[in-house]
Amino acid sequence: MMQAPDLPTWAAIMVGLLVLGGAILTLVGALGLLRLPSFYARVHATTLGATAGMTAILLGSMLCFSILQTRPVIHEILIALFVTLTTPVTLILLARAAIYRDRSEKAPQVPSDGRPPRREK
Repeated sequence: MMQAPDLPTWAAIMVGLLVLGGAILTLVGALGLLRLPSFYARVHATTLGATAGMTAILLGSMLCFSILQTRPVIHEILIALFVTLTTPVTLILLARAAIYRDRSEKAPQVPSDGRPPRREK
């Protein structure tokens, strides 16, 4: 059930560029997971790559199926909404767990909490 030949050439090029761009953004985020030095930098790169890549891929999908069905497609909007809401929440939970672990182990690379250090009496 391949309907891609029914797409106009301009739409096929735009869909291809959006999907390819989204895949490249997701790949850059995955490479950040491998290349960045600390957990905090790694988790930031992957969430940005996943969100930006997902946005571009879903825009390409929306364009493709809106043209083929001659009506807007709502499924992609719901997918984008759920991924956009859950990705930052997951980032916050992972970062807080890592900060708690690092502070309890008194690790030197823990980000500061912005408060001045307490003086021992």
